[in-house]
Amino acid sequence: MKFVLPVSVLLLASTLSSAAFAGDGTFLEEITIVGERDKEHQVTGAAQYIGAAQLEQQSYSDIHRILRQAPGVSLQVEDGYGLRPNISIRGVATERSSRITLLEDNVLIAPAPYSAPSAYYFPTMGRMNAVEILKGPAAITQGPYTIGGAMNMISTPIPQSTAGSLLAEAGEDSTYRVHARYGGTSENGFGFLVETHQWQSDGYQEVDRSDSDTGLDIEDYTVKLGYTNDRHSIELKLQYAEQDSEQSYLGLTDADFNDDAFRRYGLSALDNIHTEHEQQILRYRFEISDTMAFTATAYNNEHERDWFKTEGIDFDGSSSAEEFSSTSWSNVVRSINLGESLDGISPEQMQAIMDGEIDTPVGSIQVRSNSRAYFSRGVQFALDWQLETGDLRHDIEIGLRFHEDEEDRLQRNSNYHQENGQLVLDDLGLLGNAGNRVQEAEAMAFHIYDRIEFGNWVLTPGLRYEDIEQKRTRWEIRPGRTTNPASRDDSNIRDSRSNDTEVWLPGMGILYSLSERTTLIAGVHKGFSAPSNAPDVDEEEAINYELGLRFNDDQLSIEAIYFLSDYDNVLGECTASFGSDCTIGDAFNGDAATVQGIELMLATDLATGRAYSIPLTFNYSWIDSEFDSDIADTDFFGDVSKGDPIPYIPEQQYNLSLGYERDKWSGFVNVNYVDEVCVRASCGAFEKTDDALTIDLSAHYAFTSAIDLYAKVENVTGEEDIMGRQPYGARPNKDRTATLGVRIDF
Repeated sequence: MKFVLPVSVLLLASTLSSAAFAGDGTFLEEITIVGERDKEHQVTGAAQYIGAAQLEQQSYSDIHRILRQAPGVSLQVEDGYGLRPNISIRGVATERSSRITLLEDNVLIAPAPYSAPSAYYFPTMGRMNAVEILKGPAAITQGPYTIGGAMNMISTPIPQSTAGSLLAEAGEDSTYRVHARYGGTSENGFGFLVETHQWQSDGYQEVDRSDSDTGLDIEDYTVKLGYTNDRHSIELKLQYAEQDSEQSYLGLTDADFNDDAFRRYGLSALDNIHTEHEQQILRYRFEISDTMAFTATAYNNEHERDWFKTEGIDFDGSSSAEEFSSTSWSNVVRSINLGESLDGISPEQMQAIMDGEIDTPVGSIQVRSNSRAYFSRGVQFALDWQLETGDLRHDIEIGLRFHEDEEDRLQRNSNYHQENGQLVLDDLGLLGNAGNRVQEAEAMAFHIYDRIEFGNWVLTPGLRYEDIEQKRTRWEIRPGRTTNPASRDDSNIRDSRSNDTEVWLPGMGILYSLSERTTLIAGVHKGFSAPSNAPDVDEEEAINYELGLRFNDDQLSIEAIYFLSDYDNVLGECTASFGSDCTIGDAFNGDAATVQGIELMLATDLATGRAYSIPLTFNYSWIDSEFDSDIADTDFFGDVSKGDPIPYIPEQQYNLSLGYERDKWSGFVNVNYVDEVCVRASCGAFEKTDDALTIDLSAHYAFTSAIDLYAKVENVTGEEDIMGRQPYGARPNKDRTATLGVRIDF
């Protein structure tokens, strides 16, 4: 596959140059998976579409709060803003959303989806127009992660007429957000969109003995240019985002959390992450006939990040930055919680260090510059073909994608010590001493999917093929070099490893219409998660089943679905954000596991036919996840016994949204409940979160048809719950936050 991408790009360029453009039409619609909300009921599998109207009710910019509206989706809260979310669909691992297929405008959006899928970049949700979640056998069209499903974020489309909008809001913690966009399409088919999203906050936490805030500063810019006629459409998307946020991996002990949930230890005062992201997408669509269309897309994503954060402590300070043997903060926090000594240091002494009351030896505290650069690029082709043969109507989709991605780590450990409650630099350390490696992947994916309609039946057989080549290369650090100690010449290679995978993934969905209002759905498919480059680690596979019922009429919509994922092997991969004492990048086989659950959705208007409306939506999820065998103690899963739960998957959760709309006024209350979860399979002491009930309110007044004034309060009751314990200690939900805003259309 070494020459696949250049050849494919040339093929796309040749296709574009041969097209003749004239006339007008609509811009590209294939960026969506479901299409729109009223079409989700036609999918032979579970699918949710959260459109612009829903997003505007609470004006959320946090993806966690948005996804609470979809059943079967589990979330591990980390920073309270959803900057680097941890998302699970149907019980897959939550960690950095690395087991679901993440897309923006139907293009893979994780920094390196195959070689390093952890979502250290996530699109700015405040600029999105809609969100789609696809589960079940239909998800095999969106890989490489098909056990849980796919999530597609749809950006602002080029408007068909000249229009613009401005959203501006201000809230507590010096939080400000502006979203502005303007665009249009001329009579001769040329269209454009310019857009920016600006978001900043001082944060809701306070750092001990520091004037550093705990917030964020995000700039996001998008430009789209397009041209369309009756048969041809072409669109260029350019997007750039920059983020600077004072985020830390260091949480709290339980005693400190109970005393002040929004405190942060002074040891994290230097913690900061800076990221830059660039995206280019060129998309072309040709309507070959009334029943056939061809789409070609070339995409390139580049992402850079440097997360400067405290990693651990060497209590006697005896190691240099190159030889540092640290005790992780997760072990320090755990030892304090349990009242146990660690490396001869009493829990009282460790607590005094966390409180800044004890100076530590020179070189005792490690701070890491987690600098990484990523790219993700490729070309993908799709052919859509509708045909009728007798009583059968086929809607066939054929897709082909050539992709390559890479993660480049060149990281530095530096040594500090604590003096009078402040961190003091002792040893900068050599560049590369915390990681000098490249992970890379090349992949070819193919799928064919046919929607067959006849009588009251819809059948959707599908097949996906993935061919993945992965490799990791590490280089030695040579302190004696006078120029570049992290040189990457061939003589300096420390080691390399590779892993190649080929897999066929069949699936079938069935929909049967009992009546115009009631349908049954069922499906089975082989699910797959791409493995790492670690040798002797199997890919994650599961056979997935679902069975459900839907009812829809003008007043009421109900959906109830049972699902079962029967895993041959649950895969665990060590990352810093998981907080385990394992080697970053190593993977672990978790053997067989079973995840089953029920997803319920209900939507209605409690005041149908009246001068006002009372919209009600409710969803409920029950998920039972457990390991099917005993596993010897591992640094990742812990000591697993048969029947232990998969971490961070709540058994029960629900979300209720109730509104009131009349004339110029509207108001909404959103109530979300999540069970406590085990953060490790062993689920021992201090290995659980709290159950959490969160209530958000919003009110709107339409000053004119083009001006909407609104106010909202998130976490109205001011709940202070432990929402997570990874990486290093208890982490809270966001505090009560009030916001005022205005949305202007022009």
